[in-house]
Amino acid sequence: MLRRTFVSLTSNSGKILHQTRQISSNESINNTKPKRIRAISCDVTGTLVSFLGRIEDHYGDAAHTCGVEISQEKKLLIRQSFNKAYKETSAAHPCFGNSCISSKEWWRRCVKRSFDLVGTSMDEPEEERVFQRVYSTFGSHAAYGVFDDAKPFLKWCMRHGIACGVLSNADERYGDSILPMLGLSDHMQFFTFSKNVGVEKPGKEIFDAAIQDAQPWLCLGNKRSDIKQLMPEEVLHIGNDYQKDYVGATSAGFHAVLLDRYDEKEVAKGWREGGAPVFKDLIDVVEWLGREQYELGSRDECKI
Repeated sequence: MLRRTFVSLTSNSGKILHQTRQISSNESINNTKPKRIRAISCDVTGTLVSFLGRIEDHYGDAAHTCGVEISQEKKLLIRQSFNKAYKETSAAHPCFGNSCISSKEWWRRCVKRSFDLVGTSMDEPEEERVFQRVYSTFGSHAAYGVFDDAKPFLKWCMRHGIACGVLSNADERYGDSILPMLGLSDHMQFFTFSKNVGVEKPGKEIFDAAIQDAQPWLCLGNKRSDIKQLMPEEVLHIGNDYQKDYVGATSAGFHAVLLDRYDEKEVAKGWREGGAPVFKDLIDVVEWLGREQYELGSRDECKI
């Protein structure tokens, strides 16, 4: 057995603790040239943030509040209808409309189509009232929670000189209002959304865009024009979708790991068989970086 001291997080207090871990001789310890992580990109939902409640309840409650009654039988169909409406709206207007329509208009069309597929009859004023209620719900604490280890992890990144941000198939509202509302944006440096880029994961272009978005923040606010260019192999991407987050990131030259937040054993097994490192939470990721002997941050380049 080998003994090594690593730095990990506590999931509830946010403190950094030094602990000693027993590492067996067959665990991965890289003896080659040290690898380096200067930036970390994170998916949002399922990685830093969780959805709260059920979509059928959020949509059904919004309709009820606006005086539109939906039978229990139809309410149970909302999730299926939403999934279909989401795919249809994405096909018609990729990347939440990109530069063609606003993200709010994109969601208006998706929500309206969801209720149409359920068979709910509403006039235009009712449709607009219900949409506004749904839209505001999904911009509030009612629909989102933060995983206990998210904020401690982001603070750990800052302490170690790692620029950390979001790389997500989402619209800009996450960066503009949702992440600030959840108290996460103050601990992040860059935000890369498919809405703005016009390409979704696993497309290489969105990963390239994240590199460019992270570059000015490598000194964590002390912006310098002469700092060494961030390379793909110096970025770690963390997500929870094999194709979008692991295949997409590694194809773009990033390191990548996946989180199995919901203990989906068979799914996680398939990820591992596909070569992905899989962890339960962000604390495990920190420990893995220590075991793999990654160098962290851009501190040398940021010295004045």
